[in-house]
Amino acid sequence: MWAAGRRWGRRQRALLWAVLLAAWEAAWGQLRYSVPEEMPKGSFVGDVAKDLGLQLPEIRNNAVRVVSESTTQYFALHGKTGHLVTAERIDREQLCRLVEKCLLRCELIVEGQMQVYGIEVEITDINDNAPSFRQAEKELRLSETTSPGSRFPLLEAHDPDSGRNSLQSYELSGDEHFSLAVQAGPGGDQRPELVLAKALDREEAAFHELVLRAMDGGDPARTGTARIRVTVVDANDNAPVFSQAEYTVRVPEDVPVGSVLVIVTATDADEGLNGQVKYSFHKISDRASEVFNLDSETGKIFVKDDLDFEEISSHELEVQAHDRGELSDTAKVVITVTDVNDNVPKISVRSALTDISEDAPPETVFALLHVQDRDSGANGDVRCSLDKDVPFRLEKSYEDYYRVVTSRELDREQVSEYNVTVRAADGGSPSLQSSAVLALRVLDVNDNAPVFAEERYSARLAENNAAGALVLTVRATDADWGQNARVRYRLAEGRVRGAPLSSYVSVQAETGALYALRSLDYEQLRELQLCVRAEDGGAPALSSNVSVRLQIVDENDNAPQVLYPPAAAAAAAWSGVELAPRRSEAGALVAKVVAVDADAGQNAWLSYELAKATEPGLFRVGLHSGEVRTARSPLARDAARHSLVVLVRDHGRPALSATATLSVVLAESVAELLAELGSAAHEAAAPGEPAASLTRWLVLAVAAVSCLFVAFLLLLLALRLRRCHRQQLLPPDSGASRGVPVSHFVGIDGVRAFLQSYSHDVSLTADSRKSHLRFSAASCCDTLPARPPPDEPAPLLGDEDPAGALPSDPAPPSCPA
Repeated sequence: MWAAGRRWGRRQRALLWAVLLAAWEAAWGQLRYSVPEEMPKGSFVGDVAKDLGLQLPEIRNNAVRVVSESTTQYFALHGKTGHLVTAERIDREQLCRLVEKCLLRCELIVEGQMQVYGIEVEITDINDNAPSFRQAEKELRLSETTSPGSRFPLLEAHDPDSGRNSLQSYELSGDEHFSLAVQAGPGGDQRPELVLAKALDREEAAFHELVLRAMDGGDPARTGTARIRVTVVDANDNAPVFSQAEYTVRVPEDVPVGSVLVIVTATDADEGLNGQVKYSFHKISDRASEVFNLDSETGKIFVKDDLDFEEISSHELEVQAHDRGELSDTAKVVITVTDVNDNVPKISVRSALTDISEDAPPETVFALLHVQDRDSGANGDVRCSLDKDVPFRLEKSYEDYYRVVTSRELDREQVSEYNVTVRAADGGSPSLQSSAVLALRVLDVNDNAPVFAEERYSARLAENNAAGALVLTVRATDADWGQNARVRYRLAEGRVRGAPLSSYVSVQAETGALYALRSLDYEQLRELQLCVRAEDGGAPALSSNVSVRLQIVDENDNAPQVLYPPAAAAAAAWSGVELAPRRSEAGALVAKVVAVDADAGQNAWLSYELAKATEPGLFRVGLHSGEVRTARSPLARDAARHSLVVLVRDHGRPALSATATLSVVLAESVAELLAELGSAAHEAAAPGEPAASLTRWLVLAVAAVSCLFVAFLLLLLALRLRRCHRQQLLPPDSGASRGVPVSHFVGIDGVRAFLQSYSHDVSLTADSRKSHLRFSAASCCDTLPARPPPDEPAPLLGDEDPAGALPSDPAPPSCPA
């Protein structure tokens, strides 16, 4: 029991060492297996997935594959189990004819990791070949005088198997005159020799038939035979002798076919036919027999096929020289083939990506290369390089494997595709080179925001545009590609005059065309500031903004609006009356037409002209001021009442106009003015209204005005008397009344001065209850001032905002960068 326990412990330790060895080899990227030759296709070799820790889904997705340098792929990876299996029937003798240990190498490529693992599979021999002789029959000519004990070399058998399955022994059968002796050669090979055991007698037997049998050590053993015919001839005293026991020659592998490599020479001391020597190959491999030829007469060994150092670098031959009496001698010929730089480096792309993301970090592997030169020494020393100015570099991976990795960050917008040229050059003289091109496309990442063609946009749009009119087109480009470069446009949020910005304008998402959704009015909105956002189709999306300034261009769509005289006054012929003293001089101000135009610029420039007048030559209108002045002094024959139609025209194209109707009364006194007004009221009364009622209201109105007027005169007279009284008390040169003409306060001249000093606006209607008398501001001249004094500003529309005044522009929406 104790012994059994020790054996179990040894087995466990051996198993543990085997597991540790396999793990160590796997860690260093090397796996080793063995499999017998001649196994059927699909036979198990090793559990690669377990040994390397690979996942079966990765294998099923063809992310792991087996490659080798040979043209025939002898191994494959089973996709379901992860086992390494044979892909072809393997014949060890065909693959490894001259080597004792037959190793097949392949590599396992893991695509996702860009990792390579080396695999060595030893092909073990089975006894599938019997020993064989190059010649099935051999004839020997021996002299009857040959002494017993003489030895004669026989044909050697060849068994391509190895180990115990190779040739092990020889047997000879057939005659008591001969026996078999086996000698060990320099390389440990067995060399059969025929030993003459008993003297020959030609008269007794002229021929001897022998059988040489060769046997291997397989189970069961295999054998091969050769027939030997010995002919007894007359005496032949001397055997041929080579000049050298061994011939050595070195030839380059590119030696031309037909070249003589070496001449072997042997001499025979006999005379006549027994002294004639012929040469033949005594021992030669199958491959050497295909490459070399021997001239049996001259002993010249020449090349009959191309030599290949990479296939076989050395050949050992045995040449036999024999005379007519079958006496012979052997010599060894060693032909060493030297390497010539006749193989260009071979670059094999084991694995490569065709696409790589532009945000791939440095040191990302995108190709795995195998570089091999079959030459040896400096001729097989390969140096690899890449083109300059590319963001890639080479790294040594495993044995003859290289990895191509990124050396810096990529930018698809600068270079979208690379054709990476890998060059391999050997160390021969001259150097041989080869190259391979790796095509790599850089995949886009959304790392660029859209960029507008202009920093800011501006456009001018005439007012009263049609809804849906094109304003302008913004354009942004994105340096990315595909969906990441697809730009869509939209408006930023904002409000205009309390309404959403989107109710005024819209932007076409695909083209960037900006449209006006409504008809715009310059008088309401002169400028529109908005923000357009361009957004790409990436995930996450990137965007940029641009400000757009839309200026509304004024059109002449508003006619001048007359503020004075008011439009209500124009409805009745004498509802507004302007007073002009009959003693007015030429150029005296009578009235002023006030008009505004809601348009701007030239469209709001107004000009005035007198379109119609009762007396055409009596009044004139200032072209730009609208002031109505007397063109000459009124005459006694001029009518008291005058109707003036003033045309107000702007400077638009086409020009728009409006008219204002003024009623001017020429009067010297209040009574005359009232009389004219009364007359006008009678004329303006409706035909169906009773005259008594109208007269009653007119009388009441005139009486009220007269009372007010008389009261004012009395007040003025009292003030005058008081001033005169103060002048009598003050010194004569007192300046209390300086600047006041005396004639203004004397008699009827004082009343006339009052009439000249004040301009009355008397507005009358058919209904005297609505009539009113308005006194304008005081003036010391005969006409109203053209404009108010500087210290008394008088806006055209008083303290109230004018109807139709422009609103303040809305604050533009913010447009972030």
